[in-house]
Amino acid sequence: MPNLAALENAMPVAPLKIIATDSCMDFAKKVNDYLVEFRANTNCDLKNNPAFQEYAEDNYILDAKCPRFGSGEGKAVLNESVRGKDLFIMVDVCNHSLTYTVNGLVNHKSPDDHYQDLKRLIAACNGKAHRINVVMPFLYEGRQHRRSGRESLDCAYALKELSDMGVRNFITFDAHDPRVANAAPLNGFDNFTPPYQFIRSLLRHEKDLIIDKEHMTVISPDEGALDRAVYFSSVLGVDTGMFYKRRDYSKVVNGKNPIVAHEFLGDNLKGRDVVVIDDMIASGGSMIDTAKQIKQMGAKRVFICCTFGLFTEGFKAFDNAYEKGYFDRVVCTNLTYLPPEVYEKPYFVEADMSKFTASIIDFMNHDLSMGNVLTPTQKIQEVLKTYNEKGIIE
Repeated sequence: MPNLAALENAMPVAPLKIIATDSCMDFAKKVNDYLVEFRANTNCDLKNNPAFQEYAEDNYILDAKCPRFGSGEGKAVLNESVRGKDLFIMVDVCNHSLTYTVNGLVNHKSPDDHYQDLKRLIAACNGKAHRINVVMPFLYEGRQHRRSGRESLDCAYALKELSDMGVRNFITFDAHDPRVANAAPLNGFDNFTPPYQFIRSLLRHEKDLIIDKEHMTVISPDEGALDRAVYFSSVLGVDTGMFYKRRDYSKVVNGKNPIVAHEFLGDNLKGRDVVVIDDMIASGGSMIDTAKQIKQMGAKRVFICCTFGLFTEGFKAFDNAYEKGYFDRVVCTNLTYLPPEVYEKPYFVEADMSKFTASIIDFMNHDLSMGNVLTPTQKIQEVLKTYNEKGIIE
């Protein structure tokens, strides 16, 4: 955990509490465990100070529920007081595994359902909390971040709506377009990325990587992910490449123009390990096509790193592509729901983000600069040094 001295010399804004919706309860429990561990080992001399009341607790998760009536209507219920608390409400809008009944029919919760539950929880606080912060790893409607023609501007409106309800800070990860923060210009909006967790997870599972310009290249699958690829390659000290998507703008299929081809811009990939980095895997069609072309260019191995593994059309296409040797690993974070069967896949690697998220919440609760956790360049360089010296990452 970075910069412990800053934490030990700072007072918390208010007693910390986490409200976790059912959509991300498992992840929130991991975050809670790290927070308990952090605070058991910091500010040891100040735990009896009134200013640090409720600082070191055995549990920070507040008892809250969002039950449904038989008609499908819902409400939020808080079973503990939130008065004077610094609340962090955690929600995973992509968790499709949860269900509820409407007149006896089973419905799966959509992003809209999770967003409504979030608003219900905020409304249940009745203005009693000291501060409300929302931890939303996948930004609600983040893919509808800009208007093109006669379209709704869903993500921007959601941020404005939550801001009007009293949310002070938004914490998200790898936003599809961080400029959507302009919709709530007077609120805190922190957008974090997981490159450190990607490289650490990859090095833990691959024992023979050589990370230099002759043996590795980082590639962006489209122009939108280029910033991620440039940062990642710069820290690793390797070259960057990019694919751009040639689309058929005369058609619209499933709300978007279909991709005609992926064109590559970059150096020769023959014999190199290639890391493809992006923010999400939805159906996975574009990513598999990109990996296939990279292998056809003579790449040695292909490692796919994506923040959000949504796998909206299942794993069949990935299983087939893996059997054909188009890619070697898929690294995804646990910031959003992952179906249990993904852990049985020989190509899947999880990048655990719970400790990083706990650090973010801890620093924000102390009102400290997010620069302490925002840029992981030094941590990446340290893990690379350890790997090069020992050949293994614990």
